[in-house]
Amino acid sequence: MTVAERFEAAKEQYGALGVNVDEALETLKRIPISMHCWQGDDVIGFDHDGPLTGGIQTTGNYPGKARTPDELMADIEKAFSLIPGKHKVNLHACYAIFEEGEHADRDKLEPKHFAKWAEFGKKNGVAFDFNPTCFSHPMAEDSLTLSSPNEKVRKFWVDHCIACIKISEYLATEQGCPCAMNIWIPDGMKDVPADRLGPRARFKQSLDEILAVPYDKEKVLVCLESKVFGIGMESYTVGSSEFTINYAARNGIISLMDNGHYHPTEVVSDKIPSMLLFNDKIALHVTRGVRWDSDHVVLLDDETKEIAKEIVRNDAVDRVLLALDYFDASINRIAAWVVGMRNMQKALLYALLSPNKKLKELQDQGRFTELMMQQEELKTYPFGDVWNYFCEINNVPAGEKWFETVKEYEENVLLKRN
Repeated sequence: MTVAERFEAAKEQYGALGVNVDEALETLKRIPISMHCWQGDDVIGFDHDGPLTGGIQTTGNYPGKARTPDELMADIEKAFSLIPGKHKVNLHACYAIFEEGEHADRDKLEPKHFAKWAEFGKKNGVAFDFNPTCFSHPMAEDSLTLSSPNEKVRKFWVDHCIACIKISEYLATEQGCPCAMNIWIPDGMKDVPADRLGPRARFKQSLDEILAVPYDKEKVLVCLESKVFGIGMESYTVGSSEFTINYAARNGIISLMDNGHYHPTEVVSDKIPSMLLFNDKIALHVTRGVRWDSDHVVLLDDETKEIAKEIVRNDAVDRVLLALDYFDASINRIAAWVVGMRNMQKALLYALLSPNKKLKELQDQGRFTELMMQQEELKTYPFGDVWNYFCEINNVPAGEKWFETVKEYEENVLLKRN
C-alpha cells in the first residue's frame, strides 16, 4: 500500500470514532514550535569565548558543532528542511552578530546586532522568540544576576533585559508577529541560605524596573520562567515556581513552565489545565529530564504526549506558546533538533486524533471501565500512517528516511569543521 492508501484506511478507522482527521492535520500544520538555536552550538553563542556557566551543563563532544553565525544558520535550515510545517527560532541574546571589530556588552545590545537574524528569518519564512542571557558572563560569576545585592551587578542585568525587550520588539516588527521574550535567571545558593526573602525582593524590584520601560505588549510577550535548582544552586533558587507564577499573575505577563524545572515527581501536564483556568496564555519549554534537569532530547514519551493532550483537549492550541529546550553534545546536533521537533509534533497529532469529547463524556458519566478500554485501544490505532502522510504532504521525508539526509550533511559539512 502507498502512504496515501494507508492514510485513507487510517482515516476511516479514526472516523468511526468521530475524529475528523483532515481537520486534525490542518490544525497541526498551523501550530508553530519554537526551535531553540542553542542546541546547534552547545549554548555558547557568539558574544564570548568562555565556558557555559550558570547552573547548566552540556555534555559530549560530538563533531560538527556550529562555530559561526553562518554555520549555525545553515544547520537550522537543514533541520527545518526535515521538519513538517512552519516554525519559529528561539534566540538567546548571546547569539548577537557583530560586525568585524565591533563588540557590545550585554547591557548595550541593540536591534542592529540581530539584523542578520531578521534577514535569515525573512529568507526562510520563520519568526523568532527571544531570551536574555543571564549566564556565562563575568557579571554572573557568583550565580546572582537580577537578585544580586551588588547594585552594579543588578543594574547591569536590568539594563540587559531592557535591551532585550527592545530587540524583541524589533524582531516582532520585522517578522509581523509577536515575539515571546522569556526571562530566566540562574540565581541561587549552593547551601542553605540565611535569607530567602531578600534575593526575591531584589528580583521583584528588578522585574518591576524592566517592565516599567514602555513597549508594545501586542508585539512583545514577556514570559517569566521558574526553576527548582541548578548545578551549584542545589539548595535555593530565587526564581521558584511560586515566585514566578505569582509575579506573572500580578503584573500581566506570561508564566513559562519548563518540564525539567520541577521536582522529579511533578509533571507539567497536570499543571497546564489549572494555569489555563486563570491565564489567557501560558508558555512551555518542553524538554526531557533524566533524574534531574538534564535537558535530554524530547522523545515521544508519556509526559510529552500528556502535555500535548492537555493543550489539545482544552482547546488551547492558540493559548500555549510552545518551545523546546534541550542541548545534547553527545549526538549529531541536527538529528537532535529533528527528533525533538518531530516528536513534539507527533505528540500533538496523537492528541488531535483522540476522540476527546467522547472521552470526557465517559469520564463525566462515570463509565471508567469503558474510558480505560478506549484510551488503551487508541494506543494501537494507525497513528503512524497519518503522521507519514502529514510528512509527505508537507514535502519532508516520512519515517526514518530523513536520517539519510543528516548523515550526508554530516559527512559533507559537519565533519569538515574540525
